[in-house]
Amino acid sequence: MTRMEGSGGRIEAITGGMFSGKSEELVRRLRRAAIARQKVQVFKPATDDRHEPDRLVTRDLRELEAESVASSGELRARLQLGVQVVGVDEAQFFDAGLVELAMELADAGIRVIVAGLDQDFARRPFGPMPELLAVAEYVDKMHAVCVRCGGPAHYSQRIRGGSDQVQVGDAEAYEARCRRCYEPYRG
Repeated sequence: MTRMEGSGGRIEAITGGMFSGKSEELVRRLRRAAIARQKVQVFKPATDDRHEPDRLVTRDLRELEAESVASSGELRARLQLGVQVVGVDEAQFFDAGLVELAMELADAGIRVIVAGLDQDFARRPFGPMPELLAVAEYVDKMHAVCVRCGGPAHYSQRIRGGSDQVQVGDAEAYEARCRRCYEPYRG
């Protein structure tokens, strides 16, 4: 990638637990970039099959056109010439190569916005998100509402399913919980 003169290359990370509005914030930022007539490309992991493969859909049913990719290498291969803003949803499901790619893109003057969980259901660092948070110029930590007490929730409480780290699911398998209400999962 070549550096664009006078460009605003940077990495923005949106993180937090499930149900905290990460994807909604990603969509909001990408729509604003499109209104500014910037060339935007949106990617999501192929493992997230909750919606159509060519759509990023938020819980409040906002949608954007997106490309499903299996890896950071496939994402790299699908980048279009002249792209100015790259959005990546569910970044925790990508491989570690996403960090290097995000750095290369930002160094080349491209605005990179990633959204994803920073922790898994066991409160362990999740995928490439911790490294992305470390190299991002801007980090926004979102909070949901704890379903038990109504306080700010940062954790994704698994309520059913197996013990594998990656288990794509929604309200049938997870709840938003605060530190006080979180309980280790014993599946």
